[in-house]
Amino acid sequence: MDAVDACRVLSGEDVSCAAYIGRHAPEQQEKKAAAPASPAQLTIGEAIAKGMQAEARAIASEMLKTVAPLHLVEQHLIPALDLVGERYERQEIFLPQLMNAASASGAAFDEVRRAIEKTGAQGEGKGPIVLATVEGDIHDIGKNIVRTVLENYGFHVIDLGRDVPPARVVEAVKAHSAKIVGLSALMTTTVPSMRRTIEHLRAAGLHVPVIVGGAVLTPDYAREIGADYYAKDAKQSADIAKAILREAEERP
Repeated sequence: MDAVDACRVLSGEDVSCAAYIGRHAPEQQEKKAAAPASPAQLTIGEAIAKGMQAEARAIASEMLKTVAPLHLVEQHLIPALDLVGERYERQEIFLPQLMNAASASGAAFDEVRRAIEKTGAQGEGKGPIVLATVEGDIHDIGKNIVRTVLENYGFHVIDLGRDVPPARVVEAVKAHSAKIVGLSALMTTTVPSMRRTIEHLRAAGLHVPVIVGGAVLTPDYAREIGADYYAKDAKQSADIAKAILREAEERP
């Protein structure tokens, strides 16, 4: 049955890996004997952890009646994501659960964004950060996960998409005064494009910190192509981005 469950995931029959998670996630084994919680009793952190988009959105909307938007982000959404990220790093949950949690947090963050827009507040987003899958590479799933996680941490992200030429990255950094650049490459054949993009940034006099990631990269290879940071996953990308901006704020 384990092999059948895995096969259904790989073939796409098990949408969002829901059945696999339902049977194999450690938390499911622990909760089998427990009575299910009523949706009305859910906290926003629980809704995010369970990947419940509609519930997370509804709870956020209700909380925003009495809680400031940034307080909701900093005191509720970010801690919830941190907890999910830590559980993923300890291999207590699966990647689909991490992605579902990011989507649920994104639904809650949509409510926060709408609340901010209603008040006309400016400059709420940290960054900005320019993201791109480098020229010649059309794989953008990883980049999209990174974008979602960064946005849920309150960063303003300019997503240039996939197969992005170096010159376009340079233009975006200049146009938006970006504080950080994130580059993704999944194929070994497109890593040279990542190097060229970094070279174009430096040649243009832009010494913005560059974070790179992708299945074919290693920390050593990242240093070799001139990147400032290597991120193994979306959670680490957010951690690095937070550290970069914190260090910039602490400089005299």
